Amino acid sequence: MTHPVDVHVGKRIRHRRWLVGMTQQQLAEQVGIKFQQIQKYETGANRVSASRLWDIADALDVPVSFFFEGIEGEQAEAEAAGEAAAMPADILGDKEALDLVRSYYAIPENQRRRLFELARVLSDVA
Repeated sequence: MTHPVDVHVGKRIRHRRWLVGMTQQQLAEQVGIKFQQIQKYETGANRVSASRLWDIADALDVPVSFFFEGIEGEQAEAEAAGEAAAMPADILGDKEALDLVRSYYAIPENQRRRLFELARVLSDVA
């Protein structure tokens, strides 16, 4: 059975890897392991040792503490999930959502603000 902390750390690894546009294979090569091991870390199936987490943090250019950010709030989110089932609990763990965020920030700022207002109006109507 997977431990919630291992799942959280794995999600944060995947999240950061996607944000920097790195594949599992590329991360695995930088860390010196097989990409299948990265897959197991990202799902929480395997625990990441302290030294391996250090190497992953270095490869992804973040402090080790990055992987533990938000873990306290996850319990509260899980309890409130019954109330707000419309939005996934791990929105940044969704590849489509991350692609949307990347595309959004590629738009010039003045157009981005207009797009944001349009999305806000459309969500109010829905």
